[in-house]
Amino acid sequence: MIRVLYGFPPGVNPEKQGRMLAIGQTVGSFRPDEARRFESWTGVLEEASVDANGRGRALVAYPSANVSGDIGSLLVMILGKYSLAGPVRILSLDLPEGYGTRGRFGLAGIRELTGVRDRPLFMGIFKPALGLSPEDFAAILREVGMAGLDLIKDDEICPDTPASTALSRVRACRPVLDEIRRATGREMLYAVTLSGGASRMLDQARRLREAGANAYLVSPIACGFSVLESLASDPDTRLPIFAHPAMAGALGGSPDYGIDYRVLLGTLMIHGGADAVLYPTAAGSLPIDPGVEADLRRLLVASGLAPVPSAGIHPGALPKFLSPGDHRVILNAGTGLMDHPQGPAAGVRAFHEALELIKKSQPLDRDSVPEGPLRQAILKWGS
Repeated sequence: MIRVLYGFPPGVNPEKQGRMLAIGQTVGSFRPDEARRFESWTGVLEEASVDANGRGRALVAYPSANVSGDIGSLLVMILGKYSLAGPVRILSLDLPEGYGTRGRFGLAGIRELTGVRDRPLFMGIFKPALGLSPEDFAAILREVGMAGLDLIKDDEICPDTPASTALSRVRACRPVLDEIRRATGREMLYAVTLSGGASRMLDQARRLREAGANAYLVSPIACGFSVLESLASDPDTRLPIFAHPAMAGALGGSPDYGIDYRVLLGTLMIHGGADAVLYPTAAGSLPIDPGVEADLRRLLVASGLAPVPSAGIHPGALPKFLSPGDHRVILNAGTGLMDHPQGPAAGVRAFHEALELIKKSQPLDRDSVPEGPLRQAILKWGS
């Protein structure tokens, strides 16, 4: 069975709506004398309740046989047409262990590729997002890679443009990735943005891998989970997939509508084939409830995926993302790295300096940090 916990605002009867979901999202309708015939296809309202604030909840169980094992048919069943009926929010989703498509790398695979196993990984974002030539990408890559950055990605809003296609960027950057490996002994990953229609994205991914790409950046909520599932299962696209949360706010940002981030960026990404999931952080520049963020990170880690907190991350904020002895995270910084007063390479070094001080239980503040990249970062962005 597939179990979904729905939430309703005050004034909505959760028992009534739960029964509407259970029937309407499965068999639709039937005569009373046909109930037994359609029983195996019919959803069941298992629980309904109202809390002290008047908010309702309904737990509905759906037969797994009603869907075809993918995320698209799942979403049509559990929310689909009913999403047009009024306020309703999916709070949690319990799927069978083998449901959907699983990523082929996860955090362990990404660590294996990069050779970084004993600390958090540091990821950067090419900036400016648009307007750079392929040669500009290569120059930035060389600077941050030689300084010790583990991964870098395109901005999600950087599709194929006449001035810079994904293929031209990979062709310009592949020799630099090889140069970094020879110089440092590390394999740096570059997650290149896939764009276009579904069939084009799959073909593009194959061509990019042939050209030397070693990771993909995909926005599954915007382009469709079926694209993510296809990329994660095709034998010719076997590379780590970094899933971006673009459009997540439109589906999960309201307290009364849509899908909770723990489901949208957690459960669906896990069963849709992602290896690493980017998400907003309460310590950064995009709003998310700290408890939701913590639950999301735990869910991703427990499933073997790489949690990638993003947006507003800078060296002085590092303690907010690290627990003692727990390095199961990829820290993703854009302006907090690329806009360092001394340049992107100094931005990378500032993150490494911050990590070393954290290991020694030393504070990250402008009065105690010695002069260098980290202190300059703290003077600009705080701690």
